[in-house]
Amino acid sequence: MSPTQQFITDHSNDDVQRLALQAARYPEVDMAFALRQIAGRQKVKHKIPSFYQNPLLQYPAQLSLEQSSSEITARYKAKLCSGHSMADLTGGFGIDMAFMAPQFEKAFYVERQTELCDIAAHNFGILGLSHITVFNRNALDFLQKMHEVDMIFLDPARRGHGGQKVFRLADCEPDVSALKSTLLAKAPKVIIKLSPMLDISQLQKELTHISEIHILSVDNECKELLVIMKRGFEGNTQIITQNFAKDSRQTFSFGNEDESTAMPQFASLCGKYLYEPNASVMKAGAFKYVAVYFDLQKLHPHTHLYTSDECKVNFPGRIFEVVKLSGHSKQELKNLKSEYPKANIAVRNYPDSVEILRKKTGIKDGGDDYIFACKMIDEKYYIIITKKLNLTPGS
Repeated sequence: MSPTQQFITDHSNDDVQRLALQAARYPEVDMAFALRQIAGRQKVKHKIPSFYQNPLLQYPAQLSLEQSSSEITARYKAKLCSGHSMADLTGGFGIDMAFMAPQFEKAFYVERQTELCDIAAHNFGILGLSHITVFNRNALDFLQKMHEVDMIFLDPARRGHGGQKVFRLADCEPDVSALKSTLLAKAPKVIIKLSPMLDISQLQKELTHISEIHILSVDNECKELLVIMKRGFEGNTQIITQNFAKDSRQTFSFGNEDESTAMPQFASLCGKYLYEPNASVMKAGAFKYVAVYFDLQKLHPHTHLYTSDECKVNFPGRIFEVVKLSGHSKQELKNLKSEYPKANIAVRNYPDSVEILRKKTGIKDGGDDYIFACKMIDEKYYIIITKKLNLTPGS
């Protein structure tokens, strides 16, 4: 083992900035390389655990790591694809390629940054992915000249020329909205990873032949959108929501027409249980259909909370048992503090922010009680005090 590799092994859990100050003590170590590898391994320990377990893998600069997929979402993508050949036109660090490539006999990794290509080629070799060919090329140039493959994958760069984050299709590089026809001419199936900030309805206007949109959240934080375009597809787009928790996953899917035609019932009173959709369902905009599908009553057309007297344990989100329903007059808000000095507060379709409501009530953050301030179907505001249940996977 080289001095540099030994240094990386010996200091894998140490503070990188402190190690940098001690560089003069280790003249035989390629310190710049070593520090980047140590920082990289620390970054992927939880994000990409299988990479962390392999000490021979190499890591790029911090930005490329931050923009890469997590292992849990990369494994999910791998289940969406199969065939003889694929091309990843925006290879980056190569996480998605490393998990998707085993589903194909041939795979082409395309990346314009030479350093990333070198790292990817090294890592693919370590991982035994010898059927991946690395091309240090611009995605647009490669796309124009490539032969047809079974699937194309893209993760457009979401950084502007000044380094600022962008998410609109036209601002990303490459602009897939301008390339949609070319992409489908080169592959019958195209998977595009996009920012969770994108508006789904606008996305469907800018792209064509969308068969599926997958919305992926990890621990109830929306991480990415996956758009699947299929050559010649003209049917009803399916929207599949996924929320990955530590040991479980919540899944809910529907078609565009399901949401547009859904007619939910509205609650005149809050029932025994209260339901809060997870981040993926909220992003999908399944505000009406989720109520119809699970036979729930909605509190208000613009209050995305639901209720029932029977517990629907498979609901894709958090479930709460209703303890008390209160009005929101000044006196009622003041009285809450004596019963609930500490609670988790959320506002839904309510005039005050959480911070203002905390000032009015004097309730501190934390504890086992969950308070929802919201508007109900009678157009009045209410305070709903609840206890969270741990019945559903990932709740």
